[in-house]
Amino acid sequence: MFETSYETLLCDSPRQGVARITLNRPQAMNAYSFAMTQELQAAIAAFRDDDGLRALLVTGAGERAFCTGGDIGGSEPEHSRAVAAAPMGHGREMRDGMQAVVLALRRLDKPSVAMIRGYAVAGGLALALACDLRVAAASAKLGDTSNKVGLLPDEGGAWLFPRAMGFDRALKMSLLHEIYDAATAERLGLVTEVVEDAGLEARALLLCETLAAKAPLAVRLTKMMMAKALETSLEASMVDAQVAVMVTNPSADVREGIAAFREKRPPKFKGS
Repeated sequence: MFETSYETLLCDSPRQGVARITLNRPQAMNAYSFAMTQELQAAIAAFRDDDGLRALLVTGAGERAFCTGGDIGGSEPEHSRAVAAAPMGHGREMRDGMQAVVLALRRLDKPSVAMIRGYAVAGGLALALACDLRVAAASAKLGDTSNKVGLLPDEGGAWLFPRAMGFDRALKMSLLHEIYDAATAERLGLVTEVVEDAGLEARALLLCETLAAKAPLAVRLTKMMMAKALETSLEASMVDAQVAVMVTNPSADVREGIAAFREKRPPKFKGS
């Protein structure tokens, strides 16, 4: 069940077909703890496996931050001591923690939207970029502050940042630990859309609701095809498309879509 009780997250379904995961550590600017990464993986899996949920909204509680990366304030001292004492402990913590969250989001065959208010920096920026679309408030701030304290863009940022903004700009952002306003972040490719602060939630929910109303088979396969195409050739991508149309074209959703077009009415897609 998606709407499960968590210690570090709030999970609900604010619109038909839409799931929302809210990082709920506002006192720490939604910095992630290892416990939060475990709950995030569980919540993402619950969304993935619920056929009634078709779009995911990821956001942070409060006005100050979407997520400011890993919590370096010492909120989990026993866990930190165990990591430091274990062979390859830091690598395993990253693998089983936020890296697993980023991979879980990237592997979803349903669309995800990050709603960003306040700061999305370091691992928080990687989390936002792991989502398919990013809607930011005009007052939001985005960047990579990892190097500022000697840390690395290790949650997936070293792969995600250059693909969003280009190698040289990503390297400059990380090495100089730059933070950008929302308009600059949009120009650089880190943000999909910027809206006024007061309209942020309404716009993000409308976007998710619109995605949830689309034909699920077509949405999922379109996302899968485009994601795979980033790592393959045009010819291979076209072969993938040939296979995919054998799923979508004979489907009931396509028949419904064509009937709705001819009858001049909104389609009612069921995902079959």
